[in-house]
Amino acid sequence: MKLRILKSAVTNPWFNLATEDWIFQALGTEQEAPDTHTLFLWRNSETVVIGRSQNPWVECKTDKMAADDVFLARRQSGGGAVFHDLGNTNFTFLSPKHAYDQTANFTIIINALKKLGIDATLSGRNDMQVGDRKISGSAFKHAADRSFHHGTLLVNANMQKLGDYLNPHPLKLKAKGIKSVRARVANLVEFNGAINHETLSEAIIEAFCEYYGETAPVEQLDEASLAKQPTLNTYYQQMADWDWRFGKTPEFSHHIETRFDWGMIDVHMDVKQAVIAEVVIFSDALNIELIDLLKETLTGVKYNKYEIKNALAELANSQPELAAQVSDFEKWLVGEMEG
Repeated sequence: MKLRILKSAVTNPWFNLATEDWIFQALGTEQEAPDTHTLFLWRNSETVVIGRSQNPWVECKTDKMAADDVFLARRQSGGGAVFHDLGNTNFTFLSPKHAYDQTANFTIIINALKKLGIDATLSGRNDMQVGDRKISGSAFKHAADRSFHHGTLLVNANMQKLGDYLNPHPLKLKAKGIKSVRARVANLVEFNGAINHETLSEAIIEAFCEYYGETAPVEQLDEASLAKQPTLNTYYQQMADWDWRFGKTPEFSHHIETRFDWGMIDVHMDVKQAVIAEVVIFSDALNIELIDLLKETLTGVKYNKYEIKNALAELANSQPELAAQVSDFEKWLVGEMEG
């Protein structure tokens, strides 16, 4: 088996996930791919990465992320939500299906850490830990003729921010899909103060080559070289698109209630592909027209506080006699969505 080693100099997560998918899809069709083990190393600027079947509003504080210019990315594979920053090192192993060996991949990472004086062990199917502290999580994707295994290693991640963005506002969401399970985590610098992305990457490359008894040059990937690949650009556009990051959220419902001076209101919203598909409102308000207009206005709107604010502002402008009640409703609803 031949080896291929790629390392990204780009820290945009949509670009890196697109590159990973490009390697998986496009390189999987190349002549040498059936006989090649590929290692891809990369890291992202501040990002929350969610699994393919996760709900961003359940998993993270989307408002705070937007205010702090933190990326939201949805990967192609399953698994839970993770926070990435430049203190994370991410790895991807790509192999033909007949030669794919998940145990080998974990062994390579564990061997690399041993080179840096850190004794890590495999925990369950997805994680690695040092002692009882998690330092790595993984996810997997399989096609008919090839498979990949990717994961993240906590090198010197900002744990405060990890907590800031992955502890969601307690929305009353009844969500389908996967919810993350939080675990005790640790940075690798706690066990070796000299470790960083470069030293860890070098150790992983060395362990990869040693395990397979082969060598290969390290291919440095950057935007300039990869921008020439039209399929890569297609993957990038998908990763960056709102419809992929939010619209692929499994169906969920949001139920909230409160009381205004003008009456009690009990709102049930069914959300499909991140669009409010159905709204049911129970209320003892005297103005039944207000309730009907609120339902009509919200139906078909993206589950996004800015879209909802704009739709309700238009309603208030068109119905000045109801503007005060609509404003009350809008401030309350948007406040309940902030997470």
